[in-house]
Amino acid sequence: MSAKNPWFWLAAILAIALDRLTKVWVVAQLAPGESIALWPGVFHLTLVKNSGAAFSLFAGGSDWLKWISLLVSVGLCVYALVGPHLGSWEQMGFGLLLGGAVGNGFDRFAFGEVTDFLDFRLIQFPVFNGADIAINLGLACLLIGTLRSESRTPAPARPASKQIREPTDTTGG
Repeated sequence: MSAKNPWFWLAAILAIALDRLTKVWVVAQLAPGESIALWPGVFHLTLVKNSGAAFSLFAGGSDWLKWISLLVSVGLCVYALVGPHLGSWEQMGFGLLLGGAVGNGFDRFAFGEVTDFLDFRLIQFPVFNGADIAINLGLACLLIGTLRSESRTPAPARPASKQIREPTDTTGG
């Protein structure tokens, strides 16, 4: 017997592991606010603690975000276990969403804030982390899966057209 939706579980486990490992490593290397330029002016590792959501929305008053993370995580696990057999893209997409929700949810429950450290300065983008990448890749996988399934969906059958019969020659000629 094979596991149901195996790519879901693999994607989730890998996303959670990579998120935790990178956060633990960065916290051991940098003090809050400290930055290391890997590509000066373009990409830095900058340790930031975010008590809000994406782009620091709801910063400081976001205790409810940990419960949303937990609810989403439980919902995705239940869906993968008792829902339909998903296509590969959907499995990877939902698995990456689970990995991102668990990664940031763990931070919220354990520390009351999320550890962010990926700092793209070229485009002045907010500092983010591996869980955020997993969530965005998960959404991209779901979009690809949706587009691929729509392109394989057969067009609706056309109503049968009335056959016009050719008159038959009854004169023998």
